[in-house]
Amino acid sequence: MDNNKSLVLNHRQIQQKITRMAYEIYERNASEKEVVFAGISGMGKIFADLLAGKLEEISTLEVTSLEVIVDKETIVQGAVTLSENINLDNKCLILVDDVLNTGKTLAYALKPFLEIPIKKMELAVLVNRSHKLFPVSPDYTGLELSTTLNEHISVNLASEDYSVHLH
Repeated sequence: MDNNKSLVLNHRQIQQKITRMAYEIYERNASEKEVVFAGISGMGKIFADLLAGKLEEISTLEVTSLEVIVDKETIVQGAVTLSENINLDNKCLILVDDVLNTGKTLAYALKPFLEIPIKKMELAVLVNRSHKLFPVSPDYTGLELSTTLNEHISVNLASEDYSVHLH
């Protein structure tokens, strides 16, 4: 599988995407007091932390980051929980994942927020593959990438050398 791997974004390009997205988030939310990033388990949480860190660096907004714990293998039957029990009432929430494929994971990740009176919810993804099966569209996108259903996107933000590959 690795033989057919193509680099889509390198470390520098991903850092540029994070910076641009953080500025977009700041522009749209400059009147807010606080922005809460909710990253989906795995690379979504890491990407949320990177966005939150950059937003803290460039703005005066209060920034909080938490994890939306989702088992992507048993998403329909599994519980969806939050890593922290914080007050989200009347706050701006940005749900974050690394790749938006069909929208299924993001649709299920909304579950913990449905009974909370959130002021506004937005969606940020590093890569949008646009294979929509669920009515989910990102507000902030690092890269729009047309792929076939057989292709796979892998995101690595865990090491010091970030990368996005197409398989």
